[in-house]
Amino acid sequence: MAAVPTTADEIRSAYLKFFKARRHKVVPSSSLVPENDPTFLLANAGMNQFKPYFLGTVPFPHEVPYATSCQKCFRTGDLERVGYTARHHTFFEMLGNFSFGGYFKEDAIRWAWEFVSDVLKIEKNRLWVSVYRDDDEAIAIWQKAALLPSERIVRLGEEDNFWTMGPTGPCGPCSEIYVDLTPEAGPVKDFATAAEKGRLLEIWNLVFTQFDRQADGSLKPLPKPNIDTGMGLERVASVMQKVPSNYETDLIKPLMDEVARMFHVDPNDFVSNQYTSRKVISDHLRATTFLIADGVLPSNEGRGYVLRRILRRAIRHGRRLRYSNPFMSVLVPVVVQKMACIYPVLAERQSHIVNVVLAEEERFLKTLDDCEERLSQMIDDMQRAGIQNFPADKAFELYDTYGYPLDLTQDELKERGLPLVDVRAFEAAMEAQRDRARSAWSGSGEKSLPNLYQELNARLAPTVFTGYDSMAEKSKFLKIIRVVDGHHEEVPSIAEGDYAFLILDRTPFYAEKGGQVGDKGTISTETGVADVLDTQVLSEKLIGHWCLVTQGTLASTQDAEAKVRESERRAIIRNHTATHLLHAAMRQVLGTHVHQAGSYVGPDRLRFDFTHFEAVRPEQLREMETIANRKVLENIALHKEEMSFLDAKKKGALAFFSEKYGERVRVVDVPGFSMELCGGIHVNRTGDIGLIKIVAENSVAAGVRRLEAVTGEGALARFREEEASLQGLAQTLKIPEKSLGTRLDGLLDELKDKDREISVLKTKLAGNMSGDLLSKKQDVKVAALVVSRADELDSEGLRQLTDQLKDKLGSGVVVLGSAKDGKVAFIVGVTKDLTGRIKAGDLIKKVAQVAGGGGGGRPDMAQAGGKDASKVDEALSKAASFMGELLK
Repeated sequence: MAAVPTTADEIRSAYLKFFKARRHKVVPSSSLVPENDPTFLLANAGMNQFKPYFLGTVPFPHEVPYATSCQKCFRTGDLERVGYTARHHTFFEMLGNFSFGGYFKEDAIRWAWEFVSDVLKIEKNRLWVSVYRDDDEAIAIWQKAALLPSERIVRLGEEDNFWTMGPTGPCGPCSEIYVDLTPEAGPVKDFATAAEKGRLLEIWNLVFTQFDRQADGSLKPLPKPNIDTGMGLERVASVMQKVPSNYETDLIKPLMDEVARMFHVDPNDFVSNQYTSRKVISDHLRATTFLIADGVLPSNEGRGYVLRRILRRAIRHGRRLRYSNPFMSVLVPVVVQKMACIYPVLAERQSHIVNVVLAEEERFLKTLDDCEERLSQMIDDMQRAGIQNFPADKAFELYDTYGYPLDLTQDELKERGLPLVDVRAFEAAMEAQRDRARSAWSGSGEKSLPNLYQELNARLAPTVFTGYDSMAEKSKFLKIIRVVDGHHEEVPSIAEGDYAFLILDRTPFYAEKGGQVGDKGTISTETGVADVLDTQVLSEKLIGHWCLVTQGTLASTQDAEAKVRESERRAIIRNHTATHLLHAAMRQVLGTHVHQAGSYVGPDRLRFDFTHFEAVRPEQLREMETIANRKVLENIALHKEEMSFLDAKKKGALAFFSEKYGERVRVVDVPGFSMELCGGIHVNRTGDIGLIKIVAENSVAAGVRRLEAVTGEGALARFREEEASLQGLAQTLKIPEKSLGTRLDGLLDELKDKDREISVLKTKLAGNMSGDLLSKKQDVKVAALVVSRADELDSEGLRQLTDQLKDKLGSGVVVLGSAKDGKVAFIVGVTKDLTGRIKAGDLIKKVAQVAGGGGGGRPDMAQAGGKDASKVDEALSKAASFMGELLK
């Protein structure tokens, strides 16, 4: 007899094995970032990756249309409850079995019962089932398969047990399996109450997708009904391990215990706020680790905002446990150690995950102290004023100005027992801010074309693009749109000096998209010539050529000849293919976490942004450049092929979620090295590129860096520039170019020697001056004061002189000022024994204010600047009276 699975790994394995034995294809979990599906921000259910098969748009690639999986899931709907309950999570694993027009209710119910009762061996008297109120078929099957008494098969309404994809479309009834967690407490008297209070725990949901809801609300039976089930691994593990909370299972408890050890709190405390914080940290750390492993980076929008939000919420709970240093990055390996055996990508990307988390922690901790103090002061002021509700505009101010998330404000209010911020009012303030930003957005590159082009799109045939194979084309005008002062008007002809969008039936001009710039060239007829200044996508079907008429006239009834500027096109395609080569080389050198995050491909250079959390070292850049140029020298023939999106993904082509792909895509393949989805134009062989030269690498945002390079003639020009620079330097120094390195090292050594000599002379000068100045000291109350102007000294010299005077005084105050080259500077020094009676920062503020300046520093040393050099003497003359006012 097989052992009963109790650990999470055993349960996961037993589930997949059970359904594999019933002809299901075991499908690995998809990424948390959905591929080519903008309807999901993040994967939130097991069915997400199977959506095309459920909709019938693509046949399931298996001999029978059955699948089973353990899917990584992420949900934020109950984020505020995570940590405060036993079951809520952001990240969790969902076991599921699916049928795409194959088996239906009877097999789904029978197999679910078999797994729960025969494999997990949960006692029959602990099991309850819910069904949709009108689903008599499901009730009959449950009675036959499980022999459950009628009182433990409960009918529920549409809100609880009927699944819909939307107002119309696929839908169907559900059936759920519940476990009684405390059967020893006696019979359950009321199902709803027991479920609400947590005695009855739902562990499995079976969705029977059998209808197509029509616009009038009627339900039309689907020709091929589907099965979609989901069983939360964390919940089932808590049942099998007989623990009261998902956080006490072997999936999360090791992390909970490590958090307790790190924060020096009791691991057996299950009731205090410390327990809540440990749950928040543990859940959010798991979620953070998996999100970053799947390519998400912290940002202020979309998935990146979700990641930043949970990271910051976890950090805030760390502060509640009185921990003020980065800790999430330290705990990442605990998650990896537990989960990498199932999800090996975690181990592959561990160092990247740690670096991303650490950078975000350090960034947030810098502002957290100030934000918490501001929030606490706001709440105190509010309570003193007798106000109970924290204003939404103040919460938004903390968020918008300081980056302090609303949920952290809500947590603080909850801890103090105060009403939470009105979320609707907060969101209204956020939307108002977005409107202000949009109204102020000028010159941003945002394109807004008139409705005219959508109307033309509806009634014109599409522009046929022929530029993959040609740089010239005989064409006919579809429309001529003259543009005057922003007004777009359809006209029959245009004349010299006119600007217009020319729309052709066929064009070799590539319209700007995917990072590649629009082509330039000419469009000519028998009577005129227009220079094409840019090429843009005007609508879904139409390509627009932005032109200036330079000769004669062009009429919409004429035939036209469109010619791309060949030299620029060839430079562009060299740069575009080089982008692919450098991207592939970068992933080899830096790791597969690297993904392109935006690009520019023009005739002058190529630039692409990529995800990476540290500067690329010079030796890494050289290695990438070498790998890419090696592929250029191999002169590999590129394969360019159009195919379905799914076929492209099966072949291993890289796709980027931020790009929009249709059902048919173009794959650009450098065999054995690089394969990407790309609609741009490329060379035929890598040797056509000539040479790739990286010219820059730098940071453009947190976690995003930028690489720039040149190719072909651009690379040659770059080498000539550098050669000319070296020759000029060698001529200036009157030495051979090969000796430049040695000579520069020598010059740097000479400069260091001179700096040391200057420093010695400054010290001597300060020493000589200190003797003269001590003789002019004065007494202010009971303290000695030395005041002097020292224009001959720079800031370093002023500091040295101040230190020497303080040492010789033993006890006293020094005030110095200078006005050198129009720059005003003051310095105040106070000996240690007097800092309890007078602070250097307080005195220098008063002195510098006379000359229109300000500054500050330590109690024993402070510096300041000034704006008015003519006031330096006046400021110094008032130092004694200021000192007298401040002395305690």
